[in-house]
Amino acid sequence: MQPRPVPVFDGHNDTLLKLELGAGTPRERSFFERSSREHIDLPRAREGGFAGGLFAMYVPSRACDDTATPYRPDDPANYAEVAHGPALDFTLKLAARALRLARDSDGQVAICRDATEIRAAIASDVLAMVLHIEGAEAIDAELTSLEVLHSAGLRSLGPVWSRSNIFGHGVPMTCPASPDTGPGLTEAGCDLVRACNRLGIMIDLSHITEKGFWDVAGLSDRPLVASHSNAHAICPSSRNLTDRQLDAVAESGGLVGLNFHVAFLRPDGAHRSDTPLELMVRHVDHLLERLGEDGVALGSDFDGCMVPGAIGDAAGLPKLIDAFRKAGYGEDLIEKIAWRNWVSVLERTWA
Repeated sequence: MQPRPVPVFDGHNDTLLKLELGAGTPRERSFFERSSREHIDLPRAREGGFAGGLFAMYVPSRACDDTATPYRPDDPANYAEVAHGPALDFTLKLAARALRLARDSDGQVAICRDATEIRAAIASDVLAMVLHIEGAEAIDAELTSLEVLHSAGLRSLGPVWSRSNIFGHGVPMTCPASPDTGPGLTEAGCDLVRACNRLGIMIDLSHITEKGFWDVAGLSDRPLVASHSNAHAICPSSRNLTDRQLDAVAESGGLVGLNFHVAFLRPDGAHRSDTPLELMVRHVDHLLERLGEDGVALGSDFDGCMVPGAIGDAAGLPKLIDAFRKAGYGEDLIEKIAWRNWVSVLERTWA
């Protein structure tokens, strides 16, 4: 009998989006059946130890049912601003899909709203799903929808994706480039940060400009978190964090989740699936040096990126764990990176 894999609580995936876009098309698939497409379904999650994570509700700039045109990071149409009304409608579809997955799972999936529920789910081999908004176009300036979505289970929010909205500005996905690419938070964005602090919703700093990062750092009384970003010192993508930003995260008691996307790992920013696992370890080594053992976690970006071929999908997570072991990481540190650090920072944020 194979030993149970180390549980992984992951900081970011786009599985809800892929399931929604595939519905009613030849790409439709069931979350409860093993597939060779995308990265996450329940069978592959169980095989790889994927115990849950932050499930993103992201609204694409293109028409919400447009799956015919492949995503290209150099296509400006993918970064066009999104109106609040359509964004809220689509976000509600994604939230409803998550709620239906939990309802139809026969107890195998749970929407978790606090750290106690996450720990209980992991201990009982139930997939722990935390609802996260990536790009807050679904939130109105009066923050009415924020209150309603929080009541429905929203516990994490990134004010921006890599585009502008009423709350702030996002970084492009450019390499080499600085994350200091434009303005920071608007007044509405400052109000959003304060409201999230009040409600206990985690603010995610992945995708925001460097000025926006420092705006949040000056306003927020909670740990600074970037759910799926890497070290700019190794891969100079605008999506990654500088050492100065990492030091601020460490000072706040916050966390950075390692993004598996090859273009955010590689020093050349190339989209190549032959990116070695050793490069992922190199990023984690750098993050550990700046953040300490309690500030590093995983933020795969499964179902939203190109992951190293050696991992492939959620079933391949044990290969990354083995790479950590080969690099000399002890089992206690591996468990912190794999899941304990995420639960700790969420518990401190939601308190």
